[in-house]
Amino acid sequence: MSEKRTIRVGDVMGSKLYTIDRLATVAEAMALMKQYEVSSLAVDRRDDDDEFGLLVVADIAREVIAQNRAPERVNVYEIMSKPVLTLPSAMLARYAVRLLVRFELSRAVVVDYERQPLGMVTLRDLVLSHVAE
Repeated sequence: MSEKRTIRVGDVMGSKLYTIDRLATVAEAMALMKQYEVSSLAVDRRDDDDEFGLLVVADIAREVIAQNRAPERVNVYEIMSKPVLTLPSAMLARYAVRLLVRFELSRAVVVDYERQPLGMVTLRDLVLSHVAE
């Protein structure tokens, strides 16, 4: 009989979390995404009482490119999703999958117990962590 592995969000998250200020332009966000080869950026909180936002390529495609808006004239806060789902790094991966599926999300920001960001986890990361080694 095989031993069941305990997989936590912190075990499979990406440890690099690229962030952007909410007042940055979408053009700046696109440049960062291209530079870091990522499809999403966390949007910084204004203060400890604020929540994180999230900007994904689909937001830019839907709200800027498809609408024929100039990326240099649109601010991140105008098109980002906020609040973004945050997951504790100690959460079991199977519960994180359930949350993402329930809310039809593809990713979440991973935080520690003080709500400081640690990284990003995607549904892909979580699902593929269940493959037997």
